[in-house]
Amino acid sequence: MAKETILIVDDEIDLLDLIEYNLQKEGYNVLKAENGHDGIRLARKHSPDLIILDIMMPKMTGIEVCQVLKEDPVLKSRPVIFLTARSDEKTEIEGLEMGADDFLQKPISTSKLVSRIRTVLRRITDNDDTDPVVQAGDLVIDRGRYIVTRNDQEFQLPRKEFELLSFLVSRKGKVLDRQTLLNEVWGNNIFVIDRTVDVHIRKIREKLGDHYIETVKGVGYRFKE
Repeated sequence: MAKETILIVDDEIDLLDLIEYNLQKEGYNVLKAENGHDGIRLARKHSPDLIILDIMMPKMTGIEVCQVLKEDPVLKSRPVIFLTARSDEKTEIEGLEMGADDFLQKPISTSKLVSRIRTVLRRITDNDDTDPVVQAGDLVIDRGRYIVTRNDQEFQLPRKEFELLSFLVSRKGKVLDRQTLLNEVWGNNIFVIDRTVDVHIRKIREKLGDHYIETVKGVGYRFKE
């Protein structure tokens, strides 16, 4: 069975070739682009299973590319891994708000990148095996389409916001601390900053309202029954 297709977008040609070589060794199909515009074109043409984006690219940054992809109805649920030479929290939060699934610092370890890719893709497969539609009060959560419906109004959330909401709903009434949410939604071998959960909760509340998810001070969050 053919493995997934991965798109890599980076202006460093040597790095593109290195990542391509290592991913092909693992059996993945690989697409390459040296700039954001070509990356978007290839993504729309081939609809890859996962996209790797360098943040610091000329003309169009990885953040800008991700924003365009997340506005595409076909590509919005595709997982994104950012590569970055920067380590500032502001850049990472901006990427997370765009729906990033993971970050890797440059210079990268190709073995670590392969491991992160496997983790992200496995989590998507695991989520696809759960009940496709869940009712929670006046919300209907369609895991197959990554759509939340309330009174016939549809909300299309970025992947991580959707998965976080879906997990909270699956444990509704139970208080979940941030570390549990990070481990269950992002994976326990993926490094993300402490504010990741808070950023995503805020974005969910902005779209759906602040009365569904309760903050339990000093502990974590709970989806109200």
